[in-house]
Amino acid sequence: MLHSLALWLQSIYPDWGFLRVFQYITFRAVMAALTALLIGLAFGPWVIRRLTEMKIGQPIREYGVQQHLAKSGTPTMGGVLILIGIAVSTLLWFDWTNRFVWVVMLVTLGFGAVGWVDDWRKVVDKNPEGMRSREKFFWQSLIGLVAALYLAFSVSETSFLGVIQLFFRWVSSGFSTDLPPRADLIVPFFKTVSYPLGVFGFIGLSYFVIVGTSNAVNFTDGLDGLAIMPVVMVGSALGLFAYATGSSVFSKYLLLPYIPGAGELLIFCSAMAGAGLAFLWFNTHPAQVFMGDVGALSLGGALGTVAVITRQEILLGIMGGIFVAEVLSVMLQVTWFKYTKKKYGNGRRIFKMAPLHHHFEKSGWKETQVVVRFWIITMLLCLVGLASLKLR
Repeated sequence: MLHSLALWLQSIYPDWGFLRVFQYITFRAVMAALTALLIGLAFGPWVIRRLTEMKIGQPIREYGVQQHLAKSGTPTMGGVLILIGIAVSTLLWFDWTNRFVWVVMLVTLGFGAVGWVDDWRKVVDKNPEGMRSREKFFWQSLIGLVAALYLAFSVSETSFLGVIQLFFRWVSSGFSTDLPPRADLIVPFFKTVSYPLGVFGFIGLSYFVIVGTSNAVNFTDGLDGLAIMPVVMVGSALGLFAYATGSSVFSKYLLLPYIPGAGELLIFCSAMAGAGLAFLWFNTHPAQVFMGDVGALSLGGALGTVAVITRQEILLGIMGGIFVAEVLSVMLQVTWFKYTKKKYGNGRRIFKMAPLHHHFEKSGWKETQVVVRFWIITMLLCLVGLASLKLR
């Protein structure tokens, strides 16, 4: 909004040269992060008080880690604070004509709505499990598929009209139209290694990344501050990739696909980082508020969508290695338990408890040790991901 306002004022008052600063993505990114941070810090206490007054307290599973029982009743659904910071800051500082930011915003708010319903049922029904898995997965899949379908053509074209034309050309060709090279799956650390996906391949991969990342972040959100800081770091790294991908100069120099408009995603990623840091102020141990599914599902969906647009799906898996490890630990635990129960009559476990962070707690690590060490690992993985910009 401020970007459009500045352009309008400059057209009326050409002598106001200072307004040119609003044209720079880097300036608006810094301001978006600062705005989201200040919004979170300013409204955080009020949000926590309101959640407490509404008795929206986090239910704790009785079969979980016993030390966590003391957290029962801590306000949850604090993810609304993050979403408010992201939405307001992004709307203030990004170019409203950019279609990629709108897509990421809609996916983020859509997953946030699913998480809101899930959290609300946990609180109202006093059921720690919340929304049924099938119902939650259905709505996640619907949002993920719609976003994946649109991005398959949006990444391939430079305008909304071009997206529509490409879609109808794909339909009229009997669903056999190929996508341009910029929509290929990029293999990091190699100069020219990429794999054409086709429309259905692009949609399938994008759906898996968006929905998978959303659930992976949700599994990670189990300790004070554990999920939000990796989200901030991975999101910031993806923002740098978005900036480079959206620049004809940097993308050519770094051998990245040039995707016009992708650079504006740096604004969203910066707002997410600022809002995340503000939330961490209240979520650090001992947490005054939990983000709940409304925050975890939406932030994961946002990371996955940005990764799809910037064509960095594999790097998301590398930089978000903690998220991958968490969701894999759950999958392995459940699969092995069911297999051994069927074969031997009693279920056996690989980990002491899943997700993975609970395994380390059961092994004697303190909660703060698990959180900070997972942060350090994420920081190292993000540096590895950023190194791929030059190491090819």
